[in-house]
Amino acid sequence: MSALAEIEDAVPALRRYAWSLLRHHQDADDLVQDALVHALDFLPRRTRDTELQPWLFAIMHNLFISRWRTARRRLMVSIDAEGADSPVAPAQEWSLAVRDLVRGFDRLAADQRQVLLLVVVEGLQYSDIATILDVPIGTIMSRLSRGRDALRRHMGEQDTLTAHPPLRRVK
Repeated sequence: MSALAEIEDAVPALRRYAWSLLRHHQDADDLVQDALVHALDFLPRRTRDTELQPWLFAIMHNLFISRWRTARRRLMVSIDAEGADSPVAPAQEWSLAVRDLVRGFDRLAADQRQVLLLVVVEGLQYSDIATILDVPIGTIMSRLSRGRDALRRHMGEQDTLTAHPPLRRVK
């Protein structure tokens, strides 16, 4: 498969990760687009032994961090609560459970949320995530464990989930 085809296949995963970082679809799309432009600019210089998807995630993560630091320096912090609470109550118990899971996920520390998303949703290896986030693999494992534990505690507090089994560890 060509590098361009691999990049195209990675776009949905990049969009999910960007949205988890920014919580705003337009900003997430802008971040993905900028990451893809950077990736295409640096594609000829990329070493062949580097896997493409983790490389793309690392580019996007670094762009996000750079923008966050710039915004913080300029004191341009804004809070966007758009879509925080749905005015329509879910019709089924499972919908309530999913809502509670999303709320619990949103309560996690940003570093735990990032690692959980990359492991559970994107299926990336711990070593790839460590490379993307530029932290030791032990830090990835610690963040994942603390995030899972916090999510379990949150879900245990929800009355609507007593009939469902607890979350199991994903290896």
